[in-house]
Amino acid sequence: MRNRPVCFSICFPDSVRSRVCSPACASKFPHRRARARASLLQGEGRVRAIVFVLLSVPAFCFAQDSARSTNEYGEAEAESVVVSATRTDIPLDQSPASVSLISSQDFEQKQIERISDALREVPGLSVVQTGTAGQLTSVFTRGLRSEHTQVLLDGIPINQGLAGLFDFANLTIDDIDRVEVVRGPQSILYGPRALAGVIQLFTKQGEGSPGMTLSAEGGSYDTFRETLASDGKIDGFDYSIGASRLDTDNARPNNQYRNSAVIANFGWSPKDRLRMSALITYSLSDTGNPNTIFDPKPIDNFLTEKWLVAPHLDFLPEDWWHHKLIFSYDHERQLNDPNQDGFVGPTRALFERTTIDYQNELRPTSWLNVVSGFFYSRVNAGQERPFVLQIFGPQPTFVSDHTQETAGFLETTAKIDNLILVAGGRHDHFNQFGDIWTYRFAGSYKIDKTNTTLHSSVGTGFSPPSSQDKIFGMNFGLKPEEDLGWDAGVEQRLWENKVTIGATYFHNDLSNLIGFNGLFATLNLGSARTQGIEMELHATPIADLVLTATYTYLDTEKTSSEDINQPEGARLPRRPRNEIYVSASYLWCKKLRTTVEAKWVNAREELSFGAPNFDIEDYNFVNFAAEYEINSHMSIFGRFDNLTDEHYAEVFGFPALGRAAYGGVKVQF
Repeated sequence: MRNRPVCFSICFPDSVRSRVCSPACASKFPHRRARARASLLQGEGRVRAIVFVLLSVPAFCFAQDSARSTNEYGEAEAESVVVSATRTDIPLDQSPASVSLISSQDFEQKQIERISDALREVPGLSVVQTGTAGQLTSVFTRGLRSEHTQVLLDGIPINQGLAGLFDFANLTIDDIDRVEVVRGPQSILYGPRALAGVIQLFTKQGEGSPGMTLSAEGGSYDTFRETLASDGKIDGFDYSIGASRLDTDNARPNNQYRNSAVIANFGWSPKDRLRMSALITYSLSDTGNPNTIFDPKPIDNFLTEKWLVAPHLDFLPEDWWHHKLIFSYDHERQLNDPNQDGFVGPTRALFERTTIDYQNELRPTSWLNVVSGFFYSRVNAGQERPFVLQIFGPQPTFVSDHTQETAGFLETTAKIDNLILVAGGRHDHFNQFGDIWTYRFAGSYKIDKTNTTLHSSVGTGFSPPSSQDKIFGMNFGLKPEEDLGWDAGVEQRLWENKVTIGATYFHNDLSNLIGFNGLFATLNLGSARTQGIEMELHATPIADLVLTATYTYLDTEKTSSEDINQPEGARLPRRPRNEIYVSASYLWCKKLRTTVEAKWVNAREELSFGAPNFDIEDYNFVNFAAEYEINSHMSIFGRFDNLTDEHYAEVFGFPALGRAAYGGVKVQF
């Protein structure tokens, strides 16, 4: 026994008025440390009436330990290592790319249950949720479209559906060890959809004796959530598993949400330098879609079922030679019934994908690292829509698309003292539109005397036409959307690394953007520019106190007059000009953890087809969370979301929830 710390329907790009078609330690092998301690309990056995109120804060504890370079558990902090920026291990403070790291510790402190909520603190990202939990949730990176960000799970692309984007609505933190966010074009490493950047999730890897954590909570809007988590290692076998069930009615009629999710990672290491593993995921989500407050729908429902199986092989025959092979198959089924959109009607959709990803890493010298690889993907997507209206001419009752991609890439990283230089290129071939080349150059330099890191990058990225684009493209020969992006930034560490301040300027020029010509056809019509500044501050001024602040300034402009969605010169819709996030977390007397976080968002515009965009109101919200450790095996927790009861909508016409309170208990053994 071990003790653990407390811990479809027409779909238009970026459209939130119609449902989309789909909707830190990083060492390589068995010795990766599973720092996350997620709390999960199986969802079928619902626990009712377990609602705890927040305990009153006990007397303040002024006798604190002196400030030191340790984490909240008293362990010495080592510099975090990230892999998404170069596909190889690199210290976070020397990364040549703009990278943000979110650990499972952050999930625990803020009682985060969905990945989208964790991403709200990352500069350069805009998280947009269509109302309440379970509704379409999109992430815009540096002002680019949501389908321009590649989302990965342990190296596996998981963007899905006919629209090619990723809906974060149902993605929970179950069994997730950390999240790495890399901003800027990353297509040389990750290919399609990595035009704006990459969000990569890493599951835990079991270590130490097996343990289990159970939790149950309840609260406002008839919300109940149960979770289970377990991980460990027995001889050469390791495992981690997380599962959760959420039931909530939310605040409007036909707005209920039910979600069950499981993620598991099983591994076997017959030798220290070899690990064979399998990643398995499953989720089933059922949502009521009430539509906007101006056009409510009482019985519109959407069901999504997803599963993924992905065997992995990690092999290190020599210290200087590393092989990594991933085979994955994922499947998504959707039912949209009755889908009261007045045009398409009820639909049934199926999406399946097979991928093979091979990576070969060579270190011929101590200062040079060469990574090369091969990637293959086969995607089949189809949708049945038997009741589609024919008033606009003959409309097919079944639409489908088949895409194949093969790619090869090469990247070299040179480290000379404190200077890191990265250069790479990639070639992708698609069965429908041919070849595309991308490149990237990046570098960083760390000044030891002042503990300052300078970094910059320039690269190209692409996003291929989605299945939806091609279906409505009427064989006009759509080409991939392309981007030339660059950034430059500085990171300063102060006070024995207790304070880290960073600032980055970025610029993107987009071309071949796919838009509409007014005849229900998609064409390469658009171009746009985005630029801005990302700033972040992380501080631990004294033991047990963690402070975070981020700011994003974003300037976006549509630079083409051909796409009729908006006039030339208009700001891109739903991209705020300013976003500010702050949080503070403190552990009182080593027993009570309290966390407060706030977000301000302003200067947003909503899309008005064929007319100038119109302004929508600014908003802000405040959340508060607390957890009290009764003993080493039990804790109670509670939180207030939207503490000030702000009336706001991230998407016009789809209001967010008002003030809500939740509480529960966590048991670990």
